[in-house]
Amino acid sequence: MDTPHSTEPSIRDLLRLPPGGPADLAAHPTDATPGFEGTKREALAEGADTGRELARLQERLYAASTAGDRRRLLLVLQGMDTSGKGGTVKHVVRYFNPAGCRIRAFKAPTEEERRHHFLWRVANALPQAGEIGIFDRSHYEDVLIARVHGLVPPPVWTRRYDEINAWERMLADDGVTFVKVFLHLGFDEQRQRLLARLDRPRKHWKFSPDDISERALWPGYQEAYADALARCGTQAAPWYLVPADRKWYRNWAVGRLLLEHLRELDPQYPAGTFDAERTRAQLFAE
Repeated sequence: MDTPHSTEPSIRDLLRLPPGGPADLAAHPTDATPGFEGTKREALAEGADTGRELARLQERLYAASTAGDRRRLLLVLQGMDTSGKGGTVKHVVRYFNPAGCRIRAFKAPTEEERRHHFLWRVANALPQAGEIGIFDRSHYEDVLIARVHGLVPPPVWTRRYDEINAWERMLADDGVTFVKVFLHLGFDEQRQRLLARLDRPRKHWKFSPDDISERALWPGYQEAYADALARCGTQAAPWYLVPADRKWYRNWAVGRLLLEHLRELDPQYPAGTFDAERTRAQLFAE
């Protein structure tokens, strides 16, 4: 697929945070458009082309699983409130066959979930072979909100980084391709998005007074995110930082990330286990 406005290197190379390196969020502009030099209209047009190829690759991934291919892909979306996790999910899934998708939005854990290890509820939502999974929030909430709000003592959330890395390494070895995306939103842009929700009555259901109190904790969240991105960015499951102030760029970038990963997987349709010519003759003989 031609992408005349996309520039080299690949979007993966441009947006990937160095595994194990520091994550200086302030050094990454939230309104930037790395890898894209065109207009919003051109990005939307490219996105449609990307979507058609994503649909074909998803079908091939699902088909390959019927012949024993265990590979699957998991898109993990993290970001501050209003960064566009839900909007990104809606944009991505419109290209896919729902039968091959598994989508989960993680809220506050239930009483049952609290009785288990913090990874238990996430493990239960993982995509199966041939599927594409999408997490709106994820296991990283347990080193973000749990840390910022002091829900568990520091020794507990500190050791979770290593637990997450080991778990993701195990899954990667078993065929899971991780696409972990941090939607990097600006402080001022978040204010504008919250105001937009207040100004539109039909958006009030998406607003909570808690959004204001959470916004007051912005510095703590930025520190927690920087640590999570640095300590849980590995070769097996790197993090990608997507500037999220421009919704059209956010959608374009996540679509391209998925496309590059699926192209690399290059799933193939399995060969038939029957004689096609003989079966065709049987149909005509009816």
